[in-house]
Amino acid sequence: MKRFLPFSVSLLALSLASPSMAAPDDSVESLVQQGSVYDEKYAAQEALDFYLPAEKMAPENVDLLLRIARQYRHLMQDASGANEKLRLGNIAKEYAKRSIALAPSDPETHLSMAICHVKMVPILGNKEKMESSREIKASVDKALALNPKSDLGWHILGCWHQRLADINAMKRAIAMLVYGSLPEASNEEAVKCLQKAMALNPDRLIHHIELGRTYAQMGKAEDAKKHIEKGLSMPNVGKDDPEAKQRGRETLKELP
Repeated sequence: MKRFLPFSVSLLALSLASPSMAAPDDSVESLVQQGSVYDEKYAAQEALDFYLPAEKMAPENVDLLLRIARQYRHLMQDASGANEKLRLGNIAKEYAKRSIALAPSDPETHLSMAICHVKMVPILGNKEKMESSREIKASVDKALALNPKSDLGWHILGCWHQRLADINAMKRAIAMLVYGSLPEASNEEAVKCLQKAMALNPDRLIHHIELGRTYAQMGKAEDAKKHIEKGLSMPNVGKDDPEAKQRGRETLKELP
């Protein structure tokens, strides 16, 4: 059964039936197929209308658990209040946790958990950010050990290095408490990871933009502009693309 990555989209979704036109077949396979129409269009609640009934019939279907986790991350991203974002994020984490318990050798289960933590970091306090950062690193390391060709895995690891390399004194002190010692993170490692991500999938604009933002953090303005502008020139495909572009534009404004 095909598993769709968090940022993927397919033109196939435009040609498939809507729920009102769905066949009466309520098998797991049929429900997943119908839900995937909305999954691919980032219509999370509509996708869950099919995925959650399917889960009741197949609670140990790992692919389905990963799909459901992704929908709750999308709902979290679109929610307005911090409390609602936390609630939805924690639900997504529970589904990712279940998938790991069922399939610990599947890299997608660990990648799903890493993405859940990534999505929650912006709404957490400083101590919680550092604790979540530790979870991100542990999860993405496992995902990459199982699948070193995961461009999203390398992207997440690159961004982990980028963020940790730029923390202020207060966060460094908290990091020492959470990690026991300051994590070995650097912009140079961020560049290496993001370059690997870009080599594996040059069509994903988030790789270009975050590589550019890393160069900006290093004071390499020309390299930063080149990669950010490349990302901004690419069409939006993934759920996170508009936000990534906004970060890129903000970084460009700060460059000399």
